[in-house]
This record gives sequence, structure tokens and C-alpha cells, in this order.
Amino acid sequence: MNTIKVSVKDRLATITLSKGKSNALNRELVTELDEMLKNISADDNIGGVILTGTAPFFSAGLDLIELYNYNEEETKSFWKLFLGFTANMIAFKKPVVAAISGHSPAGGCVMALACDYRVMAEGPYIIGLNEVPVGIIVPNSIFQLYSFWIGKAEASRSLLSGKLYSPDEALKVGLVDEIVKNESILTAAERKIKKFMELESNTWSQSKLNIREELIAAANADQSEALEKMLAQWWSPSTRHILKTILENLQRK
Repeated sequence: MNTIKVSVKDRLATITLSKGKSNALNRELVTELDEMLKNISADDNIGGVILTGTAPFFSAGLDLIELYNYNEEETKSFWKLFLGFTANMIAFKKPVVAAISGHSPAGGCVMALACDYRVMAEGPYIIGLNEVPVGIIVPNSIFQLYSFWIGKAEASRSLLSGKLYSPDEALKVGLVDEIVKNESILTAAERKIKKFMELESNTWSQSKLNIREELIAAANADQSEALEKMLAQWWSPSTRHILKTILENLQRK
């Protein structure tokens, strides 16, 4: 595996995103992480997962540098892959705690939202869905995931403005559950997930799936029409201009 590192101890798997500095989500990372979670789901020797990154990032979201250069077929294939991966994370039956080690906008936030509990490092970091200012239409399944944790009113306001929250702001609205110093983030995540893992596993899993029934249905619904709208906007001159400007700024850093 080139983009993730995995360790297992006492039935707990820790997956560390390990793709460059920012853990930007490209086809390889999404594929490797999706396959690893499927393997863990089927492994009775693993009872829970911590998903983390390395400061100052959890994940910077989609790898726009790679995606920008995809042709139409590659772009459509990637979005199908990402939406399928998100659906799999939402329906993952075992407990998953996100140890958010730094910045977590856009796709990074989506991964964290799919987890059961979020511990975020304190510091000058941001988290949220900022796709709209970038020119990306957010599908209903992602909005439903956002509003599941912070409510529809807050999700609507923040999504349409592309608001990115500080850790303190994220804690206040329920986007994260706990803030700790970066050096304590894995300890805090382990403390929480072990409490989940102490409970009867089948009861816990079925309760999780029941609670998420509407979310799972939305994530697995036919999204072909929404995807076509997303792709049409992705290839529009206005979005391409925004993306090009973003990429130019990234490449200057």
C-alpha cells in the first residue's frame, strides 16, 4: 500500500493516511482505503478502527491537481468511486473514530463525517465542506451526512457559503466531539473507541445501522442524475477557471 499505513493491536486497527504532506484524495488513496475497510469489516479479529493523518493535515480533500487533468471518462469514474467509497464508509458496521490531526476540508471532512466520533487537534486548523465556492455541486447524500451531525439549518447555511470551521467552532456546532492537543489525539481516540468495543458487538453494529438507515439509503440511491449535474458543472468554464486559479496558488507554495 502506497497511501495508507495500517497497524493492529488489541483488536484495534489504526489507519494512517500517508500520501504526501496533505493526504489529498486521489484514485489510489480512495481505492486502498476502501479495500482496507472492506477487509477489516470481514475480519472478526478486528473490532474497531481509528482513522488519522499527520499534522498539519488529516486530509486536504480531493487531489485537485490530479483530478483537474482527468479526461471526462476518468472524471466520471473517479466521482463514482468516491461516492461508492463514501457509501461504504457510512454503512461500515464496526466503530470508527476519526483522529483529525489537522486541516480537514471538503473530502477530508466527508471522511470524518462518516465516522462515529471525531477527535480534532487544537490549533489553527479548519474543517468543513467548501465545495460550493470551488464550483463543485454537493450531492444530496453528502448534504444528508453533513446535516446528520449538525442539523439541516446549520448544514444549509455553512454549505452554501462554504464555511470552514475552526476546531472550537466545529465543537460548538457538533461537527467534532472533542478537541485535544495534537500529541494526545491518538490517546483520546483510543479511549473513545475502546468504550465502543467493550459493548456487545452485534447490538452495537445493528444499532448503528438502524440509526443510519436513512443515511445509508441516501448514499446507496441512484445518484446518476446528480452525478451528471455535478460533471456538467465540473467541466463548465467558470468552474475550470476557479480550479485553475486554485491549482496555480497551490503550485506557488
